[in-house]
Amino acid sequence: MKTKLKTLAIGAAILAALGITAHAQSADAIIDKLVDKGILTVKEAQDLRDEADKNFTTAFASKTGLADWVTALKFNGDVRGRFEGFYGENPLFVKRDRLRYRVRFGVTATLMDDFEVGFKLTSGEPGTGNGYTGTGGDPISGNTTFADNGSKKLIYFDQAYAKWTPFKGPAFTGGFTLGKMENPFVVSDMVFDGDYTPEGLAAQLAYRFNDKHSLKLNGGWFVLDENSGTLQDPYFFGAQIRWDAAWNSRFSSTAGLAALAMQNAGTLRNSSVPNISRGNARLASGEPRYAHNPVIVDAAVTYKLDSFPFYKGAFPIKVGGEYMNNPAAPSKADNYGYNAGVTFGKSGKRHTWELSYTWKYLGADAQWEELTDSDFGAYYQTALSNDGFSGGGYSSGTNIKGHIVKFAYSPTDSLTLSAKWFNTSLINPSPTGSKSGMDRIQVDALWKF
Repeated sequence: MKTKLKTLAIGAAILAALGITAHAQSADAIIDKLVDKGILTVKEAQDLRDEADKNFTTAFASKTGLADWVTALKFNGDVRGRFEGFYGENPLFVKRDRLRYRVRFGVTATLMDDFEVGFKLTSGEPGTGNGYTGTGGDPISGNTTFADNGSKKLIYFDQAYAKWTPFKGPAFTGGFTLGKMENPFVVSDMVFDGDYTPEGLAAQLAYRFNDKHSLKLNGGWFVLDENSGTLQDPYFFGAQIRWDAAWNSRFSSTAGLAALAMQNAGTLRNSSVPNISRGNARLASGEPRYAHNPVIVDAAVTYKLDSFPFYKGAFPIKVGGEYMNNPAAPSKADNYGYNAGVTFGKSGKRHTWELSYTWKYLGADAQWEELTDSDFGAYYQTALSNDGFSGGGYSSGTNIKGHIVKFAYSPTDSLTLSAKWFNTSLINPSPTGSKSGMDRIQVDALWKF
């Protein structure tokens, strides 16, 4: 009886101190400290956790009006302002400056029985295309340009998903996701733009061998379009295996192998989906000439210094690279891409910064043009054959090579300031011999919450 009273008394004190909105991790840390000091036994600590969980769930449901199987509700998002400039070497290119913003807001509900549901809203502009009549937003960008006399801007669903995570053991973890989701594949923007959120099914599994080594398996099946007149809808599926290693407190590494496969690409005409980018070879009907089934390998190593001038905490230096090859296209179609770079530091926390350099080469048919980085582009003096554009101009996509330099600094935990420079050109200019070089500058202020 005395033990029970002691447990409940300490539990009441902890709950009163933390309040119902505090994180469970904070309560666990306090309980662990009481065990370390001998105030609680291990059994008493577990009883207290069970009681705290029960009381928290009851209080949370009472305060919010949510169902009692909702155990947590989380809000998150960010707001970004951007100045952007385009400056080309071709005298036909008209220099351009613009201001843009991006806002994202997400809600995640954690449910009993290892379920999670969530959605995320994003700003954005309508997807475009030659003859495209869909109402969806740009699939690879959440930016909105200041324009049209302060007109009201659009909001889209960026994510809408349900997730089940049945595996939570100390060694084996993993779960399954259904809906429109964060990309499960860990690759660079040479393969997928960072804003791309695929729609379909995904599995993410991991096995931790020990404190130093873990193996991860990511898989997915994703719809690219739905055609009412045929069963041959275009989609892609893929699998990826990754090895993460922390060799000691200073040195870590990561390596991955992924394979993607696109099916029924013949229905992906320029008028079927937003025609944002170009670079792929296309048939007269507008469909891709080749399938895009790339194999991707990547590796990186990170070394941490104890300190570095004007940087708070351990200072990481990361060197890495990635190679992609599309065996579904012949080598004459420039079916490969690669990148290599180095990053000093890592921004995102108060008084941290980063400086990075990347060289990227993305062949014309290494990957489907509508999935790659929307910021990595160059100048076409004339349109490519059957690319769906009415003429030349600056375009992102494939068939591009160039340098990327970025500097970012976080004066606070919530704010990061950055500047990024792209110096690019077409691998195969259009027309041959024309000037395609571009300088693109982005200056950002990002607030996260």
